[in-house]
Amino acid sequence: MIDHLGIIVRDFEASKAFYDKAMAPLGASLLMMVPAEYTGGAKVGGYGRDRPTFWLHEAADTGPGRHYAFTARSRAEVDAFHAAAIAAGGRDNGAPGLRPHYHPDYYGAFVFDPDGNNVEAVCHTPE
Repeated sequence: MIDHLGIIVRDFEASKAFYDKAMAPLGASLLMMVPAEYTGGAKVGGYGRDRPTFWLHEAADTGPGRHYAFTARSRAEVDAFHAAAIAAGGRDNGAPGLRPHYHPDYYGAFVFDPDGNNVEAVCHTPE
């Protein structure tokens, strides 16, 4: 149902470094930077697998933390996402594992990004 979404980040380069590493295991990467003349000088970039679907927009006020979940194609991708996000400076908010209180096949992992957003990778298929 969601076509794309964006978050506000305080330090674009720090967030880009984090998401470059955290998204790689999910097969996603930075696909586009919006030219500064269209953003009023703010850095805006979009991540995705085949088109930009997750956007970072640099601004001074990030507001309260949010929760974003990204689809993983396997439990191994969830594990790799968590490891990459931690290695990139993310803070653990839930190691990879089953979350049967959501659904019997719900396998997810959670990290806080540099701005305190709760970022998740989740696989809904049985291993």
